[in-house]
This record gives sequence, structure tokens and C-alpha cells, in this order.
Amino acid sequence: MTTNVLNLPTDKWESVILELLSDSPIQINGPKKHDIQVINPDFYQRVLVDGSIGLGESYMDGWWQCADLDQMFYYLLKYELDEKRPVRLSDTFFVLKSRLFNMQSKKRAWMVGEEHYDLGNDLFQGMLDPYMQYSCGYWKDADNLDSAQEDKLRLICEKLQLKPGETLLDIGCGWGGLSEFAAKNYGVSVTGVTISKEQQQYGMERCKDLHVDLRLCDYRDLDEQFDKIVSVGMFEHVGPKNYKAYFDVVSRCLKPNGLFLLHTIGGNETMVNVDPWINKYIFPNGVLPSIEQISQVSQSSLVMEDWHNFGPDYDKTLMAWKARFQQIWPEIKHNYSPRFYRMFDYYLCSCAGAFRARNIQLWQVLFSKDGVEGGIRVPR
Repeated sequence: MTTNVLNLPTDKWESVILELLSDSPIQINGPKKHDIQVINPDFYQRVLVDGSIGLGESYMDGWWQCADLDQMFYYLLKYELDEKRPVRLSDTFFVLKSRLFNMQSKKRAWMVGEEHYDLGNDLFQGMLDPYMQYSCGYWKDADNLDSAQEDKLRLICEKLQLKPGETLLDIGCGWGGLSEFAAKNYGVSVTGVTISKEQQQYGMERCKDLHVDLRLCDYRDLDEQFDKIVSVGMFEHVGPKNYKAYFDVVSRCLKPNGLFLLHTIGGNETMVNVDPWINKYIFPNGVLPSIEQISQVSQSSLVMEDWHNFGPDYDKTLMAWKARFQQIWPEIKHNYSPRFYRMFDYYLCSCAGAFRARNIQLWQVLFSKDGVEGGIRVPR
């Protein structure tokens, strides 16, 4: 359902928003923490005309407040209010462009490193755990962020059945936390690749006494073989037009009898683009893969051994990040603007709400090169 607002009289903008929200628990200027408190009345027109971009940018500009922003997003998605919002011409163009062009080409792939991961190590060091894991933790037995992230790293290494002396390729190695954990605790030699200069420099410093080589490199340039391969929180940046090339690289680089673990956020439906606000301010050119897309591009070269979904754990992870972000803000705010604070808060809360509503998922998919005889008893 879409709403045509192009010829709407000025005094009717608010009534349209109220109608869109009428069947949901969200109220305008209501008493509950998840209600939207409007500060600038131009908010209504901006949201209806500019859609997702208008909602996010008006929050960044202080036009509205919400005491429980993550729960507001939970209701927004649970009641499918995002499906009822107006469709901007520019949003349509963005979808069309994503279909026609490779938005994650080698040249464009470096954008996400420069615009997000290079924001500043002070931000990520303060917000993340000691292993600097900027991906979902595993909260099965954990009651805090540090334990959840360490449990996630251990789960990955156990699923890969890492053994001393083996070689591990870490595609999208981030700040080197997984590389360090695997080398230190499992005795493997790790080669990692990242497109972020800040991450590569930080990672090499933390892994300087280990058998770890972190490279500033596009995954498509890899052409050497490894016993095991892992990729955590990177496939979301690959893009549908490059999925086959990505799995071709994995197949080319994986030794016979090798294992590959893919840790990725996933969408419930096949898409070619992400939310326009997320694309503009957080992850340029990112796309969430679907089950169908992963199965189609992997079936000709790898055997799927296990598929593990623990998407609700990302809600807990994001809320833990938010708490730490708010805690460290007084120490780092001189490096950022108040508008940045609202942007980053909006990003963390909107994503937490999406995972809470089961609108998006978190998958760990384990593949083998040719199928493991007798199968694998995969840890949980």
C-alpha cells in the first residue's frame, strides 16, 4: 500500500501520518516511551515526501524525539508500517540503479571502509568488546557483551574444527579480533583481508606477535589456498551481482576437505538494495542476502553442512552497543557532532528493532568443499 501525497494540502500532512499509525501501538505525542514526540511540525510533510530518508534525517535534525526508539522501530516493522509509507521517485531510481549497475564493484567496494569503518577507532574501541567484534555476539550462555563475543569466536572456531598448523583465511577481517583469537587459541596461521585502512593498521598492531597477516585487499584479488575460510559480517557488502564471484573465490581458495563458515545478516526476502537511509549514512551499497540467493550461488561449488539462525541475539548485541556508545560519548564527543550522535543512535536502535521484529536474521552457514563423509556434528 502506498500513499499519494504529491498534491496534498498543507494542513492534511499530519492527518495522513495519524491514519498510517492508527492500527499500530505508536502514537504521535502520546504518553508511552515508544511514541513519537514531534518538535517541528514540518516533520509530517518531510516523512511523507521523503520516506525513509525523511524519517531518519528529521530525527538527526532534532525534529522529533522518542524515548524508546528501538521499540518504536519494532512496532513500525511488526505492523508493516514501512510497507505503507510513500515511495519517493528517488527511492525508485535507487532500486533501478541497483538492478542495472554493480554497486559493489572493486572501485566502489572501498567506499564502506572509508565512510563507516574508518570513522575512528576511538568510537569502536569504546563501544565494542576487547576483540573489537562489530558483528552479532552469541548469547546462548552469555550475560554480557564481552562474553557473548568471545563465545561467538569460539563457536566459529569449533564449527571450523580448527587444528594447530592449519591455515585460515579471514575474508573481511575487521580489526583482527577473530584472527587473533584463532591464532592464539587454536594455533593456526591466519591471512585476513579488509578494505579499511584503520582496521588493517589496528589489526596488525594487535596481532604483531602472532602468525597473522592482515592485508588491505579486495577479496576478488585472492588466489591462494587455505585449509579453512571464514567470513564474518562482510557478505552484506558483496552485492547480488558479485555473489557468484565471491563463492568462486571461496571455492578457488579452499583446499580439498576444507570448511568455510559464512556469518552474515540475511533478509527474509530476496532484495537488490537496502533501506535508503542506511545506504546513505551507514553502509553504502550494502545488500542483505536471502536464503535463496545464498543457496543458488553456492550449490555448484560447495556443500551446505549446517545452517544456524540466531538473529534475536543481534537485538541484544545492538542494545549493548548502544549502552556503551552512550556511556563513552562524553569522552569522544569532541571528535564528532551532535548530529552524528543522533545518526548513530538512530542506526543502532532501528537495527535492534528490525531484529526484534524478526524482519532480518543472522545466519552462520557452514560449507564443505565436497561433503564431509559421515557428516559433521556442529556445536551450538
